[in-house]
Amino acid sequence: MAKTKAKRIAKDYFMKSIWTIGQNLPSFGTKRIGAINWLGVWTLYTKEVRRFLKVVGQTVLSPVITTALFMTIFTIALGGSGRYVGEIPFGMFLAPGLVTMAVLQNAFANTISSLMTSKMQGNIVDLLLAPLGPGEMTLAFTLAAVTRAAMVGAFVIFSMYLFVDLSFPNVWALLYFGTSAAIMLALLGIMAGIWADKWEQSSSITNFIIVPLSFLSGTFYSIDRLPGIWHDISQLNPFFYLIDGFRYGIINHADGNLMVGVVYIAVLNVMLAFICYRMFATGYKLRP
Repeated sequence: MAKTKAKRIAKDYFMKSIWTIGQNLPSFGTKRIGAINWLGVWTLYTKEVRRFLKVVGQTVLSPVITTALFMTIFTIALGGSGRYVGEIPFGMFLAPGLVTMAVLQNAFANTISSLMTSKMQGNIVDLLLAPLGPGEMTLAFTLAAVTRAAMVGAFVIFSMYLFVDLSFPNVWALLYFGTSAAIMLALLGIMAGIWADKWEQSSSITNFIIVPLSFLSGTFYSIDRLPGIWHDISQLNPFFYLIDGFRYGIINHADGNLMVGVVYIAVLNVMLAFICYRMFATGYKLRP
């Protein structure tokens, strides 16, 4: 009897030891997630890129055609070829601004449309249940929007060669302000997409905030021609520094202080990224 009891105790101890060791060993085929879930970021990024590439005619080609029409109207139909902004031909002055506007609007459209569609269809829950942190979601959505904006910007620049001869004397400014423009509007799109409860609200943000700031940023004119207070107000518009810096990268001309623009835009992007992080982290208007 005692011998049988000892065998049972030994067997139980042995099985418990095996179970404990098994708990501490990684399961076969299990992927370990480090400090950042790079696989998750890449998956969400590729999903977002494939989403806009499925309708590439609407998301990429359409903005290129619209921007080319703007250039045609201002340089040909309105006699812009004979006008100058200072010593710069009007067409040369206008082209970088139109490119930046296309980058801004498409980066914003990519993130806000994705989040609004997910919320309207009810599959935003799938995103929240995925092993992705708020920073990883912000990063993936932003990179996808930057990708779309870069594609649109590249095609628009190519189309501008039909009207003016462009050079790139300051590539650093071109890359910094172009990328910063896409990042800023991608983050604004995330904030707007999370905040808006219906399509009318998202459209109002585009119509009453994004478009006015774009048109009143020195795209079609030099802010040096604005009187007094309007000149000062224009320099508070972050879109002005984005367009002005991008223009400097292409035609070596700037109306504002470039270093002020570099710092101003960097600070704004950090603040916007933090707000997006907190919105995802708290589940603001995403969780029931």
